[in-house]
Amino acid sequence: MNLWGGTTFDFYSGIGSHDPKIINPYLEHLIVFLESHNNSLVVCDLGCGDFNIGKHLAKYTKKYIAIDIVEKLINRNKKIFEEDNLEFYCLDIAKDKLPSADCIIIRQVLQHLSNSEIQSIIKKLVNYKYIILTEHIPLGHFIPNKDIISGQGIRLKENSGVDLLVLPFKLKVKDQKILDEHILENNKGRILTTLYEVF
Repeated sequence: MNLWGGTTFDFYSGIGSHDPKIINPYLEHLIVFLESHNNSLVVCDLGCGDFNIGKHLAKYTKKYIAIDIVEKLINRNKKIFEEDNLEFYCLDIAKDKLPSADCIIIRQVLQHLSNSEIQSIIKKLVNYKYIILTEHIPLGHFIPNKDIISGQGIRLKENSGVDLLVLPFKLKVKDQKILDEHILENNKGRILTTLYEVF
């Protein structure tokens, strides 16, 4: 329905996946991380969308597993993006079993989900060594994890955003590091990417 723009695209994952000012620094930081592991990590991308991000990262991995809930989108991605180390699956990440991997990428996905769905995903995240999480959150102080109904919208208008380390989620991590932060214009918040190392 082009609710996120991109009227000339068959599928469009929004400006956060297409604006060079947002995605280029993000890609640079992720490539540095992947190369620091000698391109040997198996990466699972939860919510790969139109694959405008993942297409730049797959070659820096041992295997790149891209997942989305939209079957027509996954079928489209399979036709457009073909690499020996690339796999696409149509899964509901809140309900279905996830593939084995070393690293999980979740880019601006949890912000659209209810707390109960996020909780079910977190239970699976503890099986991975690294989590690279990107969330659109307010500038300055905000109230984390206000519940929403899953859908197109996010918590920003409620002065809230997803923080996995606080209630009700309380994800336990060994280490965390901010990889990238992009401040949006007109007080529209910031896009924050954090690397978590799990116990």
